[in-house]
Amino acid sequence: MALTWRAVVLAALGVIPVALFPVPGTVVVWALVVAAVCAVDIALAASPRAVSLQRRTPRSVRLGTSTRSELVVTNTARRRLRAVVRDAWPPSLVPDASLHLDGAAAGEPLVARSARHDVDLPAGESARVRTPLRPTRRGDRVAGPVTIRSFGPLRVAARQASIAVPARLRVLPEFASRRHLPSRLARLREMDGRAAVQVRGEGTEFDSLREYVVGDDVRSIDWRATARRGDVVVRTWRPERDRRVVIVLDTGRTSAARIGTDPVPDDVPDGPAGAERAGGGDDAPSSLGGTRLEAGIEAALLLGALADRAGDRVQVLAYDRALRARVAGAAGPRLLPALAESLSTVEPALLETDWPGLVGQVRQRVSQRSLVVLLTSLDPAAVETGLLPVIDRLSGTHQVVVAAVTDADAARLRADRSSAAAVYDAAAAARADLERAAVSTVLRQHGAEVVEALPDELAPRLADTYLALKAAGRL
Repeated sequence: MALTWRAVVLAALGVIPVALFPVPGTVVVWALVVAAVCAVDIALAASPRAVSLQRRTPRSVRLGTSTRSELVVTNTARRRLRAVVRDAWPPSLVPDASLHLDGAAAGEPLVARSARHDVDLPAGESARVRTPLRPTRRGDRVAGPVTIRSFGPLRVAARQASIAVPARLRVLPEFASRRHLPSRLARLREMDGRAAVQVRGEGTEFDSLREYVVGDDVRSIDWRATARRGDVVVRTWRPERDRRVVIVLDTGRTSAARIGTDPVPDDVPDGPAGAERAGGGDDAPSSLGGTRLEAGIEAALLLGALADRAGDRVQVLAYDRALRARVAGAAGPRLLPALAESLSTVEPALLETDWPGLVGQVRQRVSQRSLVVLLTSLDPAAVETGLLPVIDRLSGTHQVVVAAVTDADAARLRADRSSAAAVYDAAAAARADLERAAVSTVLRQHGAEVVEALPDELAPRLADTYLALKAAGRL
């Protein structure tokens, strides 16, 4: 049972008879009147248990994209249903009040700007109500129960019940880095000779023969073809195709660290690892928020899409001490949906990553030379005790790229000189940068490429590194 403001007003009106007849019996009589009115109102209210509910939601939605939950309410009771229906969802699916969903035409579903809906249904009739949602976190989001508060004709009191209506909404990664894909595809077409301006670079796959021109590398001369034709002929190469790209997401404890969410000011100096701020236009920052894992997922999606368009075979693993997700064998239009679906439920584990096990997973799945991208952290302690002892087992066979995200907050601390305390903070941030730079140098000495960038810049920087390695024939 629930009381409304009208019951409070009715009880407050008892001041009048108490003032006219100031005896204890007046209070008792008025309390009985209020209780009787509430009891009659509740008795005349439709039973919330006699309401049939059906919830309809999309199977999945991208992070940050607006969607709706539709609830079909059918009054199977004999009385008229005057109720407030609450369509409960987790807080990470907050109702989006900015959506202009009201003003539906006749016969259209009732739409509210919150999870609460006023319903007035005669017996046997139905209504559809829609709750606007905007997810703020990845993963599977399970709907809560539907709460129905059924009022009597006087709306003094109500009957209330919560009914379980199962529903699940999968929130996929946002893939905000897809805005970088067109420019990288244009560079890939130039490398591949399909653009209007043909750019030829050395690779590992033979493309064609042509006559020698001044400036060509003499090492590209094909002496047999030159002897047959009587003219000096050189070989041309095209970027590699059908290579294997293995992207490994470290989902251990370091991936749970939160990183700065605001763009870094333009006057922040470059860090030793080269985490420079990109300019506007295609490379403008999008202020990715969340954890290191979120930035890693964005980088994995962009690199996977680019490598697939380049004709390479892409495989993605998420690992800490167990395999959390794996995508293999998907290509073309099936790749990105498979990646988004698989990575949507990956969460950081508060465990130390088992690096020997991670290397074993990679070597078990790819035997020939591949590009292995490790999306992890360059935390000196974690690298020295985890990645560094096993990096040679990968770099001896594969081309290894270690990609890590830097914290924008640390970059701001390094640039601040406004007070004595800020100077100490800047010194600590600079010391941390030097330690990460030393770790990067050691990794490069072991044959790995290192990419370190701010959250908004990691995905395009990693894509540029992939294109550079592909153009140089190092895959």
